[in-house]
Amino acid sequence: MQILLIILAFVLVLVVILQVGKVVELVSVMRDEDERTEDTSNSVGFLFLLSGIVLGLFIAYTSYTEYGKFLPVSASEHGVWIQDLVDISLYITGIVFIITNVLLFYFAYKYRYRRNRKALYFPYNNRIEILWTVIPTLVLTVIIGLGLNKWFKIFSEAPTDAIQIEVTGKQFAWVVRYGGKDNELGKRDFTLSTVENELGVRWKDKVSKDDFLSDEIVIPVNTPVHVNIGALDVIHSFYLPEFRVMMDAVPGIPTKFWFRPTITTEQMREIKKNPEFDYELACNQLCGTGHWNMKKTVRVVTEAEYKKWFSEQKSYYKQNIAKIEGGASVDTDVIAEVNSSKD
Repeated sequence: MQILLIILAFVLVLVVILQVGKVVELVSVMRDEDERTEDTSNSVGFLFLLSGIVLGLFIAYTSYTEYGKFLPVSASEHGVWIQDLVDISLYITGIVFIITNVLLFYFAYKYRYRRNRKALYFPYNNRIEILWTVIPTLVLTVIIGLGLNKWFKIFSEAPTDAIQIEVTGKQFAWVVRYGGKDNELGKRDFTLSTVENELGVRWKDKVSKDDFLSDEIVIPVNTPVHVNIGALDVIHSFYLPEFRVMMDAVPGIPTKFWFRPTITTEQMREIKKNPEFDYELACNQLCGTGHWNMKKTVRVVTEAEYKKWFSEQKSYYKQNIAKIEGGASVDTDVIAEVNSSKD
């Protein structure tokens, strides 16, 4: 509501300025042509300068009141680095924006038409050309250098103690698989994919025996998490805004990302003053009609809470064995795969 009132006030000021300009123009019609031209130039120059001042005050006010709302609070280690880069870029471009626009509005007023003043022919200046070439080059080099430094840190190899998670997108859901007690993800083979084993996990691979699926992503705070990302059908996008994580999930092309969460779900609820807040994994790629519903809850908990939750999970392999032994209808290829893995 406050922003709406400010915009309406700004529009009203512009309307008043335009009406004053029309009155001045009508008065000047009765004078000689040169005098009318100079009067019109004075009016336009003054109104242009006034509009620049009003616009500047509006930008300053909204920047002050809205700063910090552009992005959600960063809840990961590298998210802070990204926020720092965003701040640096905004400060540099903001300073340039202020200087250039102040000069634009001021010069439009200062160098308005005067009958007794002639324009100076100024086609070229080597010093100025060098300055506005070298300075932007140096500034951009610094920005790019800082960005590359953080880029290599963000996309470095995950720490050896990182929790191994696999997240696979499909229309329209996320399938989450954990590496189990050995913290290793079993291999997959798309030819083994069935209704019961849609990921095509190879049961012959010993490390797959303790892998388990989860209806939510649960991770401990201050612990590195390595996410292996894929898709079963179309391109999806693994998106965690609070963690500054976004990576495409592409069929047939595995991608990966690692991050270190720094704020638990409970702490973020206090920060946002919202007791119902939850981190959320969303798809940031328009993947079909059910795209809007492609969500998964992410919980960041303490180490103790994570260990308790982890101990309660059942392996994907044992769940499939239970179906077979219980006489459930399972694809014969899956039975053969499981039986051969027992041998």
